[in-house]
Amino acid sequence: MSRDDRPKAIRAALRDLVAERGFHGASMSAVAAHAGVATGTAYVHYESKDELVYATYLEIKQELGTAVLADLDLGAGPFERYRHLFIEAYRFLAEQPARAGFLTQLEESPFHEEARARLVEAGDRLVEASAASDFAALLVDLPQDVIYAMSLGVAVRLIAAGAQLKEEELDLLVDSTWRAITRPETET
Repeated sequence: MSRDDRPKAIRAALRDLVAERGFHGASMSAVAAHAGVATGTAYVHYESKDELVYATYLEIKQELGTAVLADLDLGAGPFERYRHLFIEAYRFLAEQPARAGFLTQLEESPFHEEARARLVEAGDRLVEASAASDFAALLVDLPQDVIYAMSLGVAVRLIAAGAQLKEEELDLLVDSTWRAITRPETET
């Protein structure tokens, strides 16, 4: 493995171990062994497990944003854009369920608040996409974390739990989560 590939391998190892065992089962020595590097090498790239956690979270969220927004039609209506975001997020996470497992573990951990703050600072492309005035005006008046939990958070948790939805079930889930996060008078 080249020197340039080591940080990515270390992040992937943390992601996989956290998804499988939780944060307590992902010590730096276990992460290094899973990545095929020495523990000291992991610390060369990340000064602490916390910094590795945050880097892994940012990487997954950036990859998710890139994948989901790649073919988004900005001229489409709010529901059509939401449907695209939800389905593409579901498909992206389903390709590597460890991503969803990592996100689920992180969202229920003491790391969540700092990780979220770092993501906001770095720029969360999905949040920015949902902040369009025509979309934001339709949302119920709840905190952003609650809106996420009732929308894309559902997809993350389902994939982390191993659910495999058929297309018609995914369509029904999109409709249901849309109704959950938008004002009652909103139409699809």
